[in-house]
This record gives sequence, C-alpha cells and structure tokens, in this order.
Amino acid sequence: MIPATEPLLVRTPLVDSLNQDPVPASGDPVRWGVISTGRIASTVVSDLALLPDAVLQSVSSRTQENAEAFAAEHGFQSAYGDDGGLPGYQRLLRDPAVDVVYVATPHTSHYVVAKAALEAGKHVLCEKPLTINAREAAELVRLAKDRSLFLMEAVWTRFLPSVQRAAEIIASGELGEIRWVQADLGFPAPYNPESRLWRREDGGGALMDVGVYPLTWALFSLEGPQSITATAHLTDGGVDSETALTLSYSSGAQVQAMTSLTAATPQTAIVCGTKGMLRCNAPLFNPSELTIISSSGEQRLEKFTPVGRGYTYQLREVIRCLQQGLLESPTMPLADTLTTMSLLDTARAQAGIRYPTD
Repeated sequence: MIPATEPLLVRTPLVDSLNQDPVPASGDPVRWGVISTGRIASTVVSDLALLPDAVLQSVSSRTQENAEAFAAEHGFQSAYGDDGGLPGYQRLLRDPAVDVVYVATPHTSHYVVAKAALEAGKHVLCEKPLTINAREAAELVRLAKDRSLFLMEAVWTRFLPSVQRAAEIIASGELGEIRWVQADLGFPAPYNPESRLWRREDGGGALMDVGVYPLTWALFSLEGPQSITATAHLTDGGVDSETALTLSYSSGAQVQAMTSLTAATPQTAIVCGTKGMLRCNAPLFNPSELTIISSSGEQRLEKFTPVGRGYTYQLREVIRCLQQGLLESPTMPLADTLTTMSLLDTARAQAGIRYPTD
C-alpha cells in the first residue's frame, strides 16, 4: 500500500491574477547561495535575478575558474571552487552571508550536499528528485525539522499559474469525480555514456529525471494510490530508457504515466472526471493553455503567460516562506515529497532500477 496524501490543492495565493507577476513579498532581502554551475543552475538564477528581494550572494563549483565565471556572468558577490581538499560547496556553506542555498547538483549528490547545508544552518531549496530514495528524503526532512530550517524540493511546475489554476478547477468539482489521468513526458536524448542522463552512478534514467512531472499531475488530481505497477526498458548500463507507470485507486480510478528518453511523446496531461475533462498543452511541466471540456461538449480555453522562464514563482515562494518564518511551503509540503519518493522507490523496485547509493 502506497502512503496516501491529501490532494495537492491550491494552498497559497501566488499571483494576483492568472497572468500577473509574482506578488512582491515584503521583508528583508534573502541572500542566496547556488551550488553547481550547470545548465539548470544558470536557467534558475536568471529568474532569481528578476526578484527584487533576492540577493545573488555566492556560487560554488568544482573549480574556482568555473565558479568565478558563473559569478561574473550572473552578478554573484563571491565564488568558491574546490581548494585544499575542501569542496567548493563546503566553502560556500561556511559563508555567513548566505541565508539559503539552491542545490542543483546531479541526483545522487543531493542528499550529501543538502545534508551538509542543513548541518551548516542553511535553508535549502533542492532540485528534484529531492534525493535518490525515500530513506534519504526522510532523513533530510527529519534533519530540517530538528534544526528548524526551511527545506523544499524544487518542483517548480507546482507553482506555475497555469498548474495552480488546473489544481483549482479539479478541486472545485467542476470535472466531477476524477476517474482517469494520463500524463507523459518523453524526448529523444542521444545516448552518451558520459551524460548524467545515461549514467547509473548519477541517478540517470527517464523515471528519476522527468518522472516527477507526470506524477505531479497525478497527485494533485487524486490522492495517493492504493497500488502502483511499473515496467521499464533498461539499457546495458542499468538505466531506464522508458518507464511506464499505472497507479490504481480503491475507487477504481486509474493513472497512466509514461516517461522516455528515446521517444518524442505528446508531453501533455489529461484529467478526466464524471462531469468533464481538462487538458493542458505541451509541455506539461510549463503549460500555457488549459482546455476544459464539459460532459455536454462545451469547451473553454484559458491562457497563461508566465514571468521569465517560469521559475520565478517557486523562488518567490521560498523567499516568502523565509520572510514569514515558515519551515516548509504549504504549496509544496514535505509530506508530498515523501509520498512521491515512496512511489518512485516502489516503481524502481518493480522495474529493476537500482543505483549505487541504494
């Protein structure tokens, strides 16, 4: 039995209206440290710079040269690379000017880096998946609570105006009782044994890299499932190139979720109920349109224009929580992360997907 959770409803008013900027938070500026200088870090930091009460304080990388180049490009005040056997991220965590860190390292290092940050007294926003398994996630959650520190998994999609609106429509009962959800995310990623996507040591594979997005749509549409069935195709290196999930509920409701690193899938989500259905356009992780169709065939289209690349809403929520003294986000609570990690553990066990850190 998979642990149940409350449906992931709209819990925090992130925007004044569907297409406006994130609501400006009031309070002291929040000083950010960024761990890693990879592609996702660069993208997120570009949106972080749009928020007036976010201070780009420090960045770390494995080399001082990379850290300094990233700092110069984005306007950070200090940069830390590995030095004398001390990793750059450890040097950043010693910086008293840093309030919160954004962890953008590969999956398998999330636990080690986030744990070190919490032990150093820093608040943490960590890329998804929070860790490589539920055991590690539970340990981080316990540590954050013991230290009275903020911790959040960076599921940025959850905060988008379009996705918040979808959750609101589902929770309102407009679609009736939800009976079926279909969500997929796949793209052709050329095989490269040195890429983190295809490296077992880095937690590679379709399920761990993009599985959180279809599961996000499943979990705010229905409660935690009664059971889950997973099938996968594994490469010779033990990484899943495709994984298909079926989530079953005691009510008879079903979820089909598909992830792939070889197929160009529609990248959409469809939520069907007894009174109608809702469909988002591609990509489901950042949709700009929702189509709502009633059981009588009436349709309406709702459109959205996010700020920046769409990460601003998630970052605004972290700042808001810190300024208001909250230790977790009501929109992305830690219980939801633990439920997702339990689902991923169960799916991996069934499909034979295993990582060294397991």
